[in-house]
Amino acid sequence: MENKDKNLYKLDELSDYKVASNYSDVRGWKIVDAENHTIGKIDNLWVNKDMQRVVYLDVKLDKGLLDDRNEVHDVIANDNGKEFIYKEGDSHIIIPIGSVNINKDTKIVMANSIGYDTFRRTSRYNTQHNFDREYERRVMKSYYPENDPNYDSNDDAFYNRREFENR
Repeated sequence: MENKDKNLYKLDELSDYKVASNYSDVRGWKIVDAENHTIGKIDNLWVNKDMQRVVYLDVKLDKGLLDDRNEVHDVIANDNGKEFIYKEGDSHIIIPIGSVNINKDTKIVMANSIGYDTFRRTSRYNTQHNFDREYERRVMKSYYPENDPNYDSNDDAFYNRREFENR
């Protein structure tokens, strides 16, 4: 049974949709901040199905960034030894698609206006439980404090794009 209140889906969950041909599918690409510090890898795309647009990048944080938080985690390495799972499972963050630049040549996504320290402090979510509107609000507030002139929640260019399409 589908949740009628649900408006965001991972693109991977929508078998009848794909990234539109004039956009890059950035899943698997590295994401860096404006000073080229690695933030992590794009694990998935969160889409608003009704509006047919990508709204968030789902980023699996780089182990270095997680370690920078100076928190104690019980790390369990899986079979290939490259993937680290934190006991809390919270190693993902969302980043609004409108706050990044995509370099098709280097296959790197750059978060222009959000710094490494902000990403380090941003609350994470567990992919097993996904996230709710309260998490979205908390993250947006950490990225764009109310007094930030760069944040405009009514940015038409951001909200009126069609980045994925029905197959």
